[in-house]
Formats: sequence, C-alpha cells, structure tokens
Amino acid sequence: MKTKPPDLDALTDNALMLKVKDGDLDKLGLLFERYKKPLYGFFYGMTKDQELCEDLVQNVFFRILKYRYLFRGEGDFKTWMFHIARNVNHDHFRKTKWKHKESIDNWEERLESEEDRATQFRQDEEMQLLSMAMDRLPEDKREILLLSKFQEKKYKEIGDILGCSEGAVKVKVFRALQELKEVYQHLEKHL
Repeated sequence: MKTKPPDLDALTDNALMLKVKDGDLDKLGLLFERYKKPLYGFFYGMTKDQELCEDLVQNVFFRILKYRYLFRGEGDFKTWMFHIARNVNHDHFRKTKWKHKESIDNWEERLESEEDRATQFRQDEEMQLLSMAMDRLPEDKREILLLSKFQEKKYKEIGDILGCSEGAVKVKVFRALQELKEVYQHLEKHL
C-alpha cells in the first residue's frame, strides 16, 4: 500500500526550506509563491519602483538558493528570508548610491512624480500625504515602519532581522513614528 505524499500546502516554511537545503529545489517555488507578495510590498515601500521590486524579489530567492546550506531550521524561515531581503535592499542601494544623491532643486520634480503615483494607487488625500512622509524618512526608519506596521512583524521578529533586542526595536519604532508624524504634519501645512 502506497502512502500519500504530504499535502505541500500543509508543510511549514521551515520544512520546505529544509527540503530545499537537502536538494529538493522544486520546493523553493512553493516558498516563492507564498512570499513573493509580502516581499514585493516590502521592496515597494522602500523603492516605489515596480520593476525594481520584481528584480529584488528575484534576487532574494536567488540568494536563498545560493545560501540554502546556511539555513538550519532552528529559527523562523520568514525572519531568515527578510534578513536576506534587507541585505538585498542595502546591497542594491550601495551599488546605486549615486542615483539617490539628489540636490534640493530636484525635490520638487520628485514630489510631483511621487504625487502622481500616489494618486494612481490611492485616491485618499491622507494616504498620499502618508506615502510622501514615508518617502522622506531616512531609510532605516522607513524600513522599520514597513516591517512593523505594513508587514505586521512582531518586535521580536524584527529584532532577529535587524540583529538587535526587542526593546531596541520598540524604541526604533517609536522614534520612527514620531519622525513620521512630524514629517506628515509639515507636509500637511505646506501642501
């Protein structure tokens, strides 16, 4: 009597990744299907560039494949994956740093295009302002807010991703929210 193979949807992320680590590379496709949207959302929040987001998601899974031997299955796969995603994002911006050194003169044009994109995706004026405020935050603060508020990661998970304590994450989220509030209020007064 043959035993039925386990339902692949029922396999945990860690179980799938351990299969990938052991050479069953087809299982990486299941992980890709599960996490392409959350990763895309993370990268879109950081870059606002759809094509780039797709490339960065692919890069994350390329690195997962390349470094699969490092996965031990002790921690949460999502935490490990977002740690890789964070590194992919940092590496991309390190390579293209010169593109992001814009002068004050170019801010007006950039805000107009950000406003146009925001209008396409959000008709609500408050969401436009929030998006603009997020864009003006430093990368580290924008990243921690995306992880905690938009990806709904727990502080402990974020601490694992960033390599800091849960308490440090709480402080960073609080400070990022405070700065976001200030930027939002400033935009609200001047637009």
